Amino acid sequence: MAELFARLRHWQVIRPDAVTVWHDPEVVERLSWYYAVMRDEAPAKYHICARIEVPEKIEDLWNMPIEDLWKLHDKYAEEADKVWRELRTGCTKDEYIKWTSSSLPSCSVLDVKIVLAKRIVSSCIFCERKCRVNRYERRGACLTTAKPRIGTYFHHLGEEAPLVPSGTIFFTGCTFRCVFCQNWDISQFPDNGDEVTPKQLAIIQKWLRENGARNINWVGGDPTPAIHAILESLKYLAEWGVNVPQLWNSNMYLTVEGMKLILHVMDIWLPDMKYGNDRCAERYSIVKRYWEVITRNMKMLADRGEDCIIRHLVMPSHVECCTKPVLEWIAKNYKKALVNIMDQYRPEWLVAKYPHRWPEIARRPSSKELNEAYEYARKLGICWEPVTR
Repeated sequence: MAELFARLRHWQVIRPDAVTVWHDPEVVERLSWYYAVMRDEAPAKYHICARIEVPEKIEDLWNMPIEDLWKLHDKYAEEADKVWRELRTGCTKDEYIKWTSSSLPSCSVLDVKIVLAKRIVSSCIFCERKCRVNRYERRGACLTTAKPRIGTYFHHLGEEAPLVPSGTIFFTGCTFRCVFCQNWDISQFPDNGDEVTPKQLAIIQKWLRENGARNINWVGGDPTPAIHAILESLKYLAEWGVNVPQLWNSNMYLTVEGMKLILHVMDIWLPDMKYGNDRCAERYSIVKRYWEVITRNMKMLADRGEDCIIRHLVMPSHVECCTKPVLEWIAKNYKKALVNIMDQYRPEWLVAKYPHRWPEIARRPSSKELNEAYEYARKLGICWEPVTR
């Protein structure tokens, strides 16, 4: 215990804003659910899904037509949502104990999600590339098979203040091909990691939480290709009575099916909104229909009132075409969200190797560009300063 307190004092010295940020009533209000789960005053959403009983046998789910399986999922996921909405208004100690410690039913909403996800992997449509590859047999468009690999995991002290220390798990592989990727060594080279089972993922989460993590931060690369393994790992946590907020740190290029699978088990969201149009997305990340897909998925979160910190990376030469449209969309559609307007862009990966191919982004953003982004956010009334370092 003394060692744990020493570690906590260490990160509080490095990131005192991770403590003082919670003195800001805007942050507490906008991240109220996450704050309660983080403090073990409310059950993480996966506990709710793991304890909502579904009147089926798990083995029968594998033979059910997938359309019927989705109907079953949607019906009982709505029950889980009802419980979540009630607990958001206030969770008593008895309710907390009930939803984190009671025995699990023979079949739950979480079990239905796990079976659905594993079946989808055989013709994968987790992301909007919809490659429909059988990832049990070969790699999909994400460069990964059904067996997830992680590059590293640790207590991250460099994330947004409300998240630190963040129990970060980096998957290899990615659904994007960003020419400026700062994590290119794992996103574009998925074998630069170690294969993990769902149970091993659960053990990692348990260790991170017990050693001071405020949350489990699923990132990469991108976590989307590993949805099936993440969901299965959460059942172990539910069985073990481990309570830790789940954080989805992603490019958000998921299908509706992918979103529905994770929607009821994530407690806080850390999505990227990179581009303000399809042209830039295709040029720099090699993806189509970006704006349609991202805004659709973000609207799903906004309509549910999910706790969220939206990241937007200010890129050189892209304030008008990307930064301003993204901020305008947030101001109109997701007023509750906190926003991190990031100044960390630097030319990496292919841009660093071949700057003549992308000369407009082969530099850091200027102070003028950054200040223009900040001022525009202020003008729109966006809450960004508490979480932007």
